Amino acid sequence: MMIGLIQNDERLESDIRDLIYAFFFGVKIKKVTDTSDQYDLYVDVKVTGEQVAFSLVKEDMIVGQTFCESLDRNPVKESIYELLSAYTGKQLPWGTLTGVRPTKIALEQIEQGKTIDDIQTYFLDTFHCTKQKVDICTKVAENENRILQGISYEDQYSLYIGIPFCPSTCLYCSFTSYPIASYRNRVEEYLKAVEKEMDYVSEVCRNKRLISVYFGGGTPTSIEADQLKRLIEKVKQSFDFTYVREFTVEAGRPDSITREKLKVLLECGVTRISINPQTMNQETLRLIGRAHTVEQTKEAFYLARETGHQNINMDMIVGLPGEDITHVEKTLKEIAFLKPDSLTVHSLAVKRAANLNIQMEKYRASLKGATNEMLELVDDYASHLGLSPYYLYRQKNIPGNMENIGYAKPGLESIYNILIMEEKQDIIALGAGASSKFVFRSEHRIERAENVKNVEHYITRVEEMIQRKKAIMEDKYGHVVL
Repeated sequence: MMIGLIQNDERLESDIRDLIYAFFFGVKIKKVTDTSDQYDLYVDVKVTGEQVAFSLVKEDMIVGQTFCESLDRNPVKESIYELLSAYTGKQLPWGTLTGVRPTKIALEQIEQGKTIDDIQTYFLDTFHCTKQKVDICTKVAENENRILQGISYEDQYSLYIGIPFCPSTCLYCSFTSYPIASYRNRVEEYLKAVEKEMDYVSEVCRNKRLISVYFGGGTPTSIEADQLKRLIEKVKQSFDFTYVREFTVEAGRPDSITREKLKVLLECGVTRISINPQTMNQETLRLIGRAHTVEQTKEAFYLARETGHQNINMDMIVGLPGEDITHVEKTLKEIAFLKPDSLTVHSLAVKRAANLNIQMEKYRASLKGATNEMLELVDDYASHLGLSPYYLYRQKNIPGNMENIGYAKPGLESIYNILIMEEKQDIIALGAGASSKFVFRSEHRIERAENVKNVEHYITRVEEMIQRKKAIMEDKYGHVVL
């Protein structure tokens, strides 16, 4: 489907585009000056003074029209939402909210002393969210507020280390990920580069308190057990772990997990791991390029329990190609039998760089996306497992405009997951493709330092990655480290 966007004022373009995408996933939007081209639908936006006129035009006929007496963001979004809703006959569960962090709004209002009833009324009236979404959003915000109590954002920070290797590349993946079979001979050089970046960061942060550490990827357990042990030991030698409240390693892919690696993680003080099936349907696993089997997922989970791991997360994805709610329920039943300590649920996002998007025509017919019914089913299963929602975020390229949500047993929530989403604390990230966030709270701004994604470039340009951090860190922490 092609939609032409006509506008005489570009200030409103971003919000209008986001809502069009929410109602028409996969649509292509092109800016045009009139209706002379052959598009399926035109959205015509005319700003006159403080008034905005919105029109929907199809085959030279106006099929919908509304006006907004303000250029303020919320009234403008409400107007275009109501226009598109009337035309399509659809109501979006998140209403006019197109941002990725709806809980951020709720958490800020809790911190301001507002009641949950007041916050829910605000969401319902301002954004037209469904009651179910408002309930889960405020529940997450309440849990976040409880978990974050006692954290000093100014003198504490978290550390992320990226290991960009995987057994294979998943169909939907857009992360920095390289097949370990082809890059095994570069792992040592990569680790040396990470250690060099680590030495700089640990020195600059010597007067700050580290409270959480997260190894992500890729799949950190793709590397050998001795390499994993060496990297963890280097981290613990370089940084003061006195105040560390959690240490997570994404074991992720069941086909990367061995007894030896699990023992290394436990003996080195890792407190939380992930074993991620994504789906418990074998046909889907083959389709999305995951080389492991359903049985391997179960075996890896049991092996982790046997070796002593007491905080195990599992990830699943709803909306995978070819899957409907019956497939989602099968996955949930298998996961419920294993009884993980936390469950992270992703609504499938079609990322620009992922093979799923590049080969979209091949998968379009089987790609229905996540539905609200699927996420309601997830919520039911999580509740029966004694897991409560504690963090939530959204992505603009999710078919169905749904959310990603993390559930956990009380006391086993991931602090890092909350901090990375709510953007309250510095997250310093090392490795290829890693992105550091530095929060200047008094100035209400966030500075980012991005590392290059390519492994070869990261290895040869690690000094440049250090320099990218240097200016921001010296501005933030107030001293110079050469």
